[in-house]
Amino acid sequence: MLNICQIDHVGIRISDLATSRTFYESLGFDTLLDAGFSDGHPLIMRHPCGITLNLLGPSNQPGGNILMDIDEKHTGYTHIALRVKSLARTRQTLADLGIEITGSFEFGDTMSALFIRDPDRNVIELDEVLGTSLPEIMKRDKNGL
Repeated sequence: MLNICQIDHVGIRISDLATSRTFYESLGFDTLLDAGFSDGHPLIMRHPCGITLNLLGPSNQPGGNILMDIDEKHTGYTHIALRVKSLARTRQTLADLGIEITGSFEFGDTMSALFIRDPDRNVIELDEVLGTSLPEIMKRDKNGL
């Protein structure tokens, strides 16, 4: 077994640096370093909660997100899921920012989530754990309940 401590960062391919930077700043991320975006190196952003993003680019493919927007399903990472404290507050903040909610789901009294897209149609899932704690959910799932 590997001794993994945590996720270090998430890399996201983008097409326009200014547009994506503005979008992720609106979600609370701050720019730490531009390591040379125009040369294919990341713009590194971090949220106060500790999540780090590497915005990579520029993309040279026009159109949608091939992993999510076409009927043919390719392998690969499809989205990032971020935990929020209150989905109700998150909905209001997204409305205030003019960010469209593109989907949602609930797992009974366990979890509620919604989806948004960044300017390049990369999917971001925003989750609120309800009632039951996530460790308890994982314990139940592990025991086959």
